[in-house]
Amino acid sequence: MPSQPRTPGARLRSALKAERPLQVVGTINAYCALLAQRAGYRAIYLSGGGVANASHGLPDLGITSLNEVCEDIRRITQATDLPLLVDADTGWGGEFMIERTVRKMTLAGAAGCHLEDQVHSKRCGHREGKQLVSSAEMCGRIQAAVGARTDPHFLVMARTDSYASEGIGGAVARARAYAKAGADAIFGEALTSLDEYRAFTKALGKVPVLANLTEFGKTPLFSLEGLRSAGVAIALYPLGAFRAMSRAAERVYAAIRREGTQKSVVGEMQTRAELYDVLGYEEYERRLDRMLAAQEGRDEK
Repeated sequence: MPSQPRTPGARLRSALKAERPLQVVGTINAYCALLAQRAGYRAIYLSGGGVANASHGLPDLGITSLNEVCEDIRRITQATDLPLLVDADTGWGGEFMIERTVRKMTLAGAAGCHLEDQVHSKRCGHREGKQLVSSAEMCGRIQAAVGARTDPHFLVMARTDSYASEGIGGAVARARAYAKAGADAIFGEALTSLDEYRAFTKALGKVPVLANLTEFGKTPLFSLEGLRSAGVAIALYPLGAFRAMSRAAERVYAAIRREGTQKSVVGEMQTRAELYDVLGYEEYERRLDRMLAAQEGRDEK
């Protein structure tokens, strides 16, 4: 078998070559990453909204810090070798801070990140009222990120939120400028049709384009075949599992409170045996038994 690419960035780029569109699913924690790995995905994603919502109980308004995001990166990348693409929002500051963002995310184990062209007081990409920096300022962000790479394969993606205010023409113009500034891939946020994705992919040539298929947003939930026909390289599903987990938690909490027992919802739960299988629990126990036996042998001497 060929050896696995050594760095996370190299593994992400290898996945992009192996699968088109590359399906990338959001994993809000290490255990979700293990589940995604078992399901056969080649790459995973950490959403800024997921960090804010799941780890801190906050809205996706740029409230969480770089260190808080890096803590979740470390937890996920220590659990799996799947390459992790990370939402870096606006980079938490000016160009010096963006350089630090890329370096810290790389050290934490990320394979790449995307930076967006909103102002620092950002909003969710599928909400109204987004405000943008100039194209020139965003190009400076990209150049800072690219210049800070310690892993040459670390993927720097540029996200543009300009479609909402500048239309498809303005969004494509920004995307082309961002690619020229050094972005390895382009994330066109909140597009509404496959024809709009075709406009992006045609204008950008070989530069990969990501489609964000977040639920309950402005982008329809296009099929993989539809995205492939539009030339999309990456299909992102950032928070689908988290939304389903949250609904399941609501049902379980309500049932226990209402009925005084969890019996009616046990059938919806992952079993203890299934959990242990994902974690490799029994192998840990066997190792523990061997260590205890070895310790007993040493004590007897």
